[in-house]
Amino acid sequence: MDLEARVERVVRHTREVLTPEEVRDLLATRERPRAYIGFEPSGSLTVAHLITARKILDLVEAGLDVTVFLADWHAWINDKLGGELSRIQASGRYMAATFAALGADPERVRYRWAHELVDRSDYWARVVRVAKATSVARTKRAMSILGRSEEESALDTAKLFYPAMQAADIFELPVDLAYGGMDQRRAHVLAREVAHQYGWPVPVAIHTPLLSSLKGGGRMDPSEGGIERKMSKSDPTSGIAMPSEPALIRERIAGAFCPARVADGNPVVEAVEYIVFPWDGRLEVDRPAKFGGPLTFASAAEFRTAWEAGGLHPQDLKAAVAAALVRRVEPVRAFFAAHPELGPASFQPPAPAG
Repeated sequence: MDLEARVERVVRHTREVLTPEEVRDLLATRERPRAYIGFEPSGSLTVAHLITARKILDLVEAGLDVTVFLADWHAWINDKLGGELSRIQASGRYMAATFAALGADPERVRYRWAHELVDRSDYWARVVRVAKATSVARTKRAMSILGRSEEESALDTAKLFYPAMQAADIFELPVDLAYGGMDQRRAHVLAREVAHQYGWPVPVAIHTPLLSSLKGGGRMDPSEGGIERKMSKSDPTSGIAMPSEPALIRERIAGAFCPARVADGNPVVEAVEYIVFPWDGRLEVDRPAKFGGPLTFASAAEFRTAWEAGGLHPQDLKAAVAAALVRRVEPVRAFFAAHPELGPASFQPPAPAG
């Protein structure tokens, strides 16, 4: 793969790249740049993480050395899964298995844990340096990376450590390119600012879009901290967990918010643009002959034009998206059917005694 193809593979299907020139320079000067994405192990992944899995594979295919960072200590700070590290780490193992089933297996991707870093005094020295370069007000503004507001950050002091830890992770791993959804841009911008201040290598940052809640509504401006309508594992009805049975996938998509001709904020249209085209390169609509017969869209632009012109009924679109998601989730479903001990049940709370 030549330089132009590698650059295209890294930046395609992203919402923001900081900066395109830096991506090109990185790939031109480093034979195997180091990339990372971090996750709080905090419960089941949803089909929204198919966006992430595809971009992880893009980075691998572009020749980057990719680390998936399982931030167990960060999830503990953020009170996830009752603040129980054993459950958090079980969730991390489930996440790693899910991504492996989607193609990001340990032969291609490195999996690391936060607890591997926190045992080192150098790591905490880095956290302190990041914190000393960051005002309390700036730290509070970054609290959206925890899914919390500035006001909520006053709940306990530990949560104020989180932004400095997330920035420090980037330098301590270390990585050349930080990847995440748009909800993680504040952490990556903070890392870039701190790097400039200390003369550390400045990480490139790329961000993919977030998939809206199937319910629709709410704010969706993650650059300003507004992510109320993001598909969330904390509200099971807003999304589709992985793995899910085909019947549940079809049921959730059938009931999703999907106003005709409307693309903005439409989670079914977003699923086409953010998941179906990046994975499949086309959208196939198995429409009955009496309604015009099957359709194939070869590009997202072609699909959007037809959708906004009213050339596709919401019911037909939903059926096509459900079929595509069923196919894409099938390897995950099959893996956990064979390995239930690694599945979502592994991090559920224990049943009450008696």
